[in-house]
Amino acid sequence: MSLRLHPGIKNIFLPYSPFHAARSLLLVQVVIAFTLWSLHSTRVLPSPAEISLAWIKLFNEQALLQELWASVKVLLLSLLISTGIALLIAAASTAPIFLPLARFASVLRFLGFAGLSYLFMLLTSDGYELKLALLTFGTSVMMVTALMAEVQAIPQDAIDHCKTLGMRNWRITYELVLLGKADTLLDLVRQNAAIGWTLLTMVEGLTRSEGGIGALLLNQNRYFQLSGVFAIQISILFYGVAQDYLLAQLRQMLCPYVNYTHNENAP
Repeated sequence: MSLRLHPGIKNIFLPYSPFHAARSLLLVQVVIAFTLWSLHSTRVLPSPAEISLAWIKLFNEQALLQELWASVKVLLLSLLISTGIALLIAAASTAPIFLPLARFASVLRFLGFAGLSYLFMLLTSDGYELKLALLTFGTSVMMVTALMAEVQAIPQDAIDHCKTLGMRNWRITYELVLLGKADTLLDLVRQNAAIGWTLLTMVEGLTRSEGGIGALLLNQNRYFQLSGVFAIQISILFYGVAQDYLLAQLRQMLCPYVNYTHNENAP
């Protein structure tokens, strides 16, 4: 007797197969994972009950949400500054004299914070400025790299079309880079917002006096408080998902033509 799977169930195992219940499938997977986690907790992975108790303790005794908000503020400010820097460098790279500078800024992404922290300490006056400078540097060099690739991918036909319309030089840069790549820029902002959270623990470890969720996480990790570590990580995860959703909605609101183009090109 052969076992036949329903076509809808069979499709979930096949690449590029039509499937219209992705959210339901995700919900089922989350429920299964949470159930297995609750039933088979180990020393490495605390139980949901232990993490919940640790979260309440951190909230009441160590101001978890206040520390999270302190980190969010500096991350958003660094994201705003790094976006401005990256956009300026990428737009300037359309002029030959600024192209070497843009490429140099892109290469800086290979430098680690361990070798740059002392330099930034000399350039800043306090722990807050140091934290902001390190986060801005880490996110801006990544964004410059991605934006440079987008600028170089602009087809010559688009440039020629702008010239036939009477545009010249920086006006072409304004139309093709600042306006034409606005949707890509907002998407890169989402990606770099996530990168900022991966850099946060290292940066706030260097500036513990300024507090923040990263410093709190390092303290919990130092004393092997695994339930506290997971409670903080889950808090960051929930905020990160909410932040990513809001940035995606902002992109959709400011660049609605992107979704229209995708729908037109859909088979």
